Amino acid sequence: MAETAEADVEALEQEGDIAADYIEGLLDIADYDGDIDLDVEGERAMVSVVGTDLDELVGKRGEVLEALQELTRLAVHRQTGNRTRLMLDVGGYRERRRQELTKLGQDVCEEVKRSGKPKPLAPMTPFERKIVHDSIAAAGLRSESEGEEPERFVVVYND
Repeated sequence: MAETAEADVEALEQEGDIAADYIEGLLDIADYDGDIDLDVEGERAMVSVVGTDLDELVGKRGEVLEALQELTRLAVHRQTGNRTRLMLDVGGYRERRRQELTKLGQDVCEEVKRSGKPKPLAPMTPFERKIVHDSIAAAGLRSESEGEEPERFVVVYND
């Protein structure tokens, strides 16, 4: 069992290395300065680009970051032959967004508890919806995702 876990971590570290090389190449082409940090959290490789003046790589509402993450996942898939759940962050955007969405989930829970009425939220990415669902579950309420991508959204219920 421990050998399997070690092999899994090694595979995730390999994914991170491939992703880091790919991102480094993109940064060079686009003439951006940034350091790359690699980590493994749970069952996914985490690649972070750290530096200043990286806002263009995040884009409006993280749209450029999402696209970069998909391109990076494709690059890893091309080299390993395996699908990856790799997570890319640029300039700490995902961590800041995680904190904002956790607070949003808590605030909406309070509102739904007071009013007793379901509350739909604005459309979100899968990453954002997961954070909101987790926050709502932690507060003891129920939530569901509704709609079709890219307009999929969370609805919070008090039952």
